[in-house]
Amino acid sequence: MVLAADLEVNHILEEVRSEAKRMVPGAMEACILLLDPEAGAYTRPLQCDLYDTPRNCLSCKRNRPAVQKALTRHKAVVLNHSGSVTRPDGTVVGTGPEAAMPILVRGEALAVGTVLIEPGARFTRREFFLMRDLADIAGNHLLAAKLHWEMTQEKLRINQTLNQLTPFVPHAVRRLAEQEPGSLTGGKERRQVSVLFVDIEGYSSLFSHMPEEEVSKLVERYFSSFVDPIHRSGGDINETAGDGLMIIFQDDDPAAGAKKAVEAAFDIQATAAANNRMLGPEAQPLRVNIGINSGQALVGPSRFAGRQAARMTYTASGAVTNLAARLADLATHGDILISDQTRELTKHLWQAHPKGRHPIKGLDQPVEVWSLLKED
Repeated sequence: MVLAADLEVNHILEEVRSEAKRMVPGAMEACILLLDPEAGAYTRPLQCDLYDTPRNCLSCKRNRPAVQKALTRHKAVVLNHSGSVTRPDGTVVGTGPEAAMPILVRGEALAVGTVLIEPGARFTRREFFLMRDLADIAGNHLLAAKLHWEMTQEKLRINQTLNQLTPFVPHAVRRLAEQEPGSLTGGKERRQVSVLFVDIEGYSSLFSHMPEEEVSKLVERYFSSFVDPIHRSGGDINETAGDGLMIIFQDDDPAAGAKKAVEAAFDIQATAAANNRMLGPEAQPLRVNIGINSGQALVGPSRFAGRQAARMTYTASGAVTNLAARLADLATHGDILISDQTRELTKHLWQAHPKGRHPIKGLDQPVEVWSLLKED
């Protein structure tokens, strides 16, 4: 695909060449030899007028004495005896003096402008300065085209990097980046959430009878199968650990958010059961325990900055998250435990079985715990 900037610089180079031929009487040919190895990415070579078939100017002029001398001296030169040009069919075209002007950008020759005039003619001082001005114009536009191309390449590289990072970025963060980019650098906000934790029961014991690589692949396969159920219910996978996931459900309606979390929990358990059936009769099933809590939490970016580096996470923090994690730890044999707050928000949809009051680390008083699967 040819970019608009490429078309523009090609048009300008042709105009510069036409102007040089028009302003220099007796000019047989004027050309701009593109020396930058990357030039083909942001412009196209000019075709030499001395040949009866299309021929890249660089292919016939690169080794001419005037061009070589201009590149060696890094300044414009004129050779009164430039020699002839032999076409592929053997035809010899006699030429007169040749002027060559290096187009220097960032101290390097990005191109060389050349003008060949008829035998017996001479360049005037005025024509020489005119050619130098035209070379400057060509150089400025070549540099602009090169910078545009470099910037485009950088944007493509960044875009590819971001695409690779997309799976690691929660949907909520991507939506904020698209809708309110400034909010990513702001502080946390208190919002209504339902937080769901998924833990694999007996995760540490898996390593006693399975190689680490197999445990990693098994857990990755299970967690990968949970991604679609979680996203179907509108959840964002916020954090992952070796044996667990943290998922946040945000909704201005507390009951709607809690409903999404419970739906995801049932869906995850059904998916885990399907995975277990695929393991075979001799394999030990993998039990997944779940804890859910609902309430107000601080939601937004957390920054950890040192002298040389910084890390940012986007999470929900506070007592709501802490209790959800503790409920997942408390659950056994593939249970789904919910807090009293989540039960109140969903009791009209699902029956919850009382599990009694349990002391929770970090809380002063025991809390009421409910199971969505098991009755004592």
